[in-house]
Amino acid sequence: MLDRLQSLADRYDKLSELLCDPDVANDSKKLRDYSKEQSDLQPAYEAYTEYKTVVEELDAAKAMQGEKLDDEMREMVKMEIEELSARKQELDEKIRILLLPKDPNDDKNVIIEIRGAAGGDEAALFAADLYRMYTRYADTQGWRVELMDANMNDLGGFKEVIFMINGRGAYSKMKFESGAHRVQRIPTTESGGRIHTSTSTVSVMPEAEEVDIEILDKDIRVDTFCSSGAGGQSVNTTKSAVRVTHMPTGIVATCQDGKSQNSNKEKALQVLRARISDMMRQEEEAKYAGERKSKVGTGDRSERIRTYNFPQSRVTDHRIGLTVHKLDQVMNGDIEEIVSALTIAEQADLMEQGV
Repeated sequence: MLDRLQSLADRYDKLSELLCDPDVANDSKKLRDYSKEQSDLQPAYEAYTEYKTVVEELDAAKAMQGEKLDDEMREMVKMEIEELSARKQELDEKIRILLLPKDPNDDKNVIIEIRGAAGGDEAALFAADLYRMYTRYADTQGWRVELMDANMNDLGGFKEVIFMINGRGAYSKMKFESGAHRVQRIPTTESGGRIHTSTSTVSVMPEAEEVDIEILDKDIRVDTFCSSGAGGQSVNTTKSAVRVTHMPTGIVATCQDGKSQNSNKEKALQVLRARISDMMRQEEEAKYAGERKSKVGTGDRSERIRTYNFPQSRVTDHRIGLTVHKLDQVMNGDIEEIVSALTIAEQADLMEQGV
């Protein structure tokens, strides 16, 4: 581990030199790439720098124990050794986590699809609640949300909503949200006061760039139609809505939220690339289906991952057994505690596998 850290530190120092080079400063691509690489290395570099300092101070304090000291000084040295030993252990754990292999998609923007599943109108209303929860969470992270397509019902719920979250690290935090979300509450349409259970499904996909997934014109069919609102009512009379079908895979993406046909086609192609990439990823992972699954689940939309119980103000994530009793805050976007717990569980699982 120390050899790997020293190699990392050497690269960090080399990048510092490169970033001071006038030739690099005048090359926007190199400047951007080197700056990003150094930024990615910085947490581990700083932890390793502190680790070396702590080890040196700890060795010096232990050496003092062999000297003739009065009782007061001996007690001070003992306390210093205990504190430095505890900090060394903390840094050791932190560095092990920082050295875990990083998901190559972690820094990417994400495309999220939410659909009302079992429960009819109530499921659609809950899909709208989840959409609001994620957009408010995005606000707290300084991310930008872009609505790509929405199919609403008459009650203001979403049969389906597709949106993009733009922001560094968006996928690293949102990737745990894929799966079936279950809600238990009394619907506003329920006169008898009975608790109903409904589900909405969430799919989180990293944005796929054109260089990642190439879509040839000959492989797609583009259909245009009039945009429609809730209940199928036409909201415009021009064929600005676009449906793109990828002929080799049969994957379809639709967008009608943009103001122009070109805008909707571009958004539909973004969704299409993400869906094709997601399909390829799932096929690759299926090859290893026999291996032990991660504690944080497979990301399959059919997998129930979380329950939102309104009568008890309780949210439970079933993958890690986490329960929080602050449903109102969660539905208003306060999900950082859940996201952090899932991140820690993933890291622990990777360390347990010896990755």
